[in-house]
Parts: sequence; C-alpha cells; structure tokens
Amino acid sequence: MLTVTNYQQRSSKEEKTYFALELQSDDLEFVISQATGRYYVTARKCWISTTFNEEICKKMIGKSMVGSIAKVQCEPYEFTIPETGEVITRQHRYDYSPTEQGSMEAVVLQNQELVFA
Repeated sequence: MLTVTNYQQRSSKEEKTYFALELQSDDLEFVISQATGRYYVTARKCWISTTFNEEICKKMIGKSMVGSIAKVQCEPYEFTIPETGEVITRQHRYDYSPTEQGSMEAVVLQNQELVFA
C-alpha cells in the first residue's frame, strides 16, 4: 500500500500548470550511507501526475492507494538526501507501479474505491 503524503504544482514543457501527488511506501528500507557507512531507514517515495485541482489534492493527503514504488534505472544524477543533507550520485529513480495482477482498469477501479470511500 501507498500513502499520499504531499502535492505540488508543476509546469509542463508547454508551460501548462498541473498538480502531482507524492506517494510514499508503507515498507521500510534500510540503506547504507555512502559518506559514513552507517545504516539509516527510509521509505520509497515518488511523484505521480494528476488532473486534479488543488482542492482535491489537499483532500487526497493521507489517503491510501494500491500499488508499489518500483526502482527504475536511469542516467546518473546528483541527489541530496533531505534528512541528512548528504549529496549522493544516483543511477535510478522511483516510479509508481500497480501491484495487482490484471488490467490497469481493474487497478484504477480498486484505487478509486479506496480513495473515494
């Protein structure tokens, strides 16, 4: 399960504004710091674009969704860990992925039941 933890207004390449929701996994992940070699605990997060207005995005915070956050390989980039301020190089990003087997339509319907119940 995932939880909506935040939202953000963004602009597309065509300079159209839209809102994105931040999703956070309920699973804990233990990671070793590249700088200190010590473990810290975190949770996977990702952003998903929406067609919602700001009012609906505000109402979505705290709601649960079916799915998981998948680790996807990408070009290397620098990332600052918000909790520690440590700058690391990443070669992956996190994307939303439905965990339910079956069609995407079935997953969307199940999420609608959870969100709007």
